[in-house]
Amino acid sequence: MGDAAIDGGGPVGRERREEIADVLEQLAVLAVRQLGKRDISMTAASALGRLAREGPTRLTVLAADEGVSQPAMTQLVQRLTKQGLMARVADPDDGRAVLVSITDAGRRLLAERRRDRVARLSGLLAALPPEDQATLAAAVDSAAPALRRLVASVAGPGGRPVTPAS
Repeated sequence: MGDAAIDGGGPVGRERREEIADVLEQLAVLAVRQLGKRDISMTAASALGRLAREGPTRLTVLAADEGVSQPAMTQLVQRLTKQGLMARVADPDDGRAVLVSITDAGRRLLAERRRDRVARLSGLLAALPPEDQATLAAAVDSAAPALRRLVASVAGPGGRPVTPAS
């Protein structure tokens, strides 16, 4: 197997892709460790976000999508239900089944967390020299469509990761 097969045949070589990946990974760490509030767990925030995007779902599906065991998701759903952030609703397709959904309070919490992250990041950007701010603004203008396609490529139907063809 040659480098073209390993590199995926794209216009950017493996080393350059690894440099890009390293910067994106550093940004992800910044977002998670420095910008995130500690009011709920990462798993709770992720599950709420999934329900906000995709609508009510079975607890077993939510657990699988979030990569946690069903008992762990059951405990999380119970806790978030007590906090008023999630609710259990009847499955319209199966009267015996129950779906988990996000509440208006859960949506408000997610919106508040996002506003807080954006404000914190905006403050960090404001501390940069003007030329760095201009460079980043131009980079975002240029890179945003490709980054959105990258994000969309890992979220197929039901938010499940898309597996590239072998």
